[in-house]
Amino acid sequence: MKRNFITTTIILCLLYTGTYAQEKDTVVALPEIRVSSPTVITDKVAKSFLKAFPGAESLRWYKYDKDYLAKFILNDMNHNALFRQNGYIKYDISYGYEKHLPDEIKTLLKKAYDNYDIFRAINVQSEGRDVWIVKLEGMKKYATVRIEEGEIDEFERYDKTAASN
Repeated sequence: MKRNFITTTIILCLLYTGTYAQEKDTVVALPEIRVSSPTVITDKVAKSFLKAFPGAESLRWYKYDKDYLAKFILNDMNHNALFRQNGYIKYDISYGYEKHLPDEIKTLLKKAYDNYDIFRAINVQSEGRDVWIVKLEGMKKYATVRIEEGEIDEFERYDKTAASN
């Protein structure tokens, strides 16, 4: 169940940041998302947010079903964090670039993809897991990899010629 949640979250992240190529006449049905306009939050959620994300800027709150979605900027990264009514953080997704990656992940990627440039980095933290999704660009190919606990899993690769058609 946890892996399915992380996988679904990762897929939504990739859809948020865009894809390299889409085939013509392809229709993708996405699940319904119920996010309402900015909202007032509970004290428990407010305390939990302030403890977890001190220094957050440009904070906006939204009601998401029974939960609360916080959108904000912290350390030059856009964040989306989902909180339960009791203040429990379900997940935090942050969107950044190469400069936001931890040094050990940069080193790991440079060894495995030495002829590629890192141009997007997404961090998903949920239920004690810390997963990075990184988009890479090589001379002839694009690649998207998932890094968790020092393991790299490439799950997307496109030829540049196919992406431009």
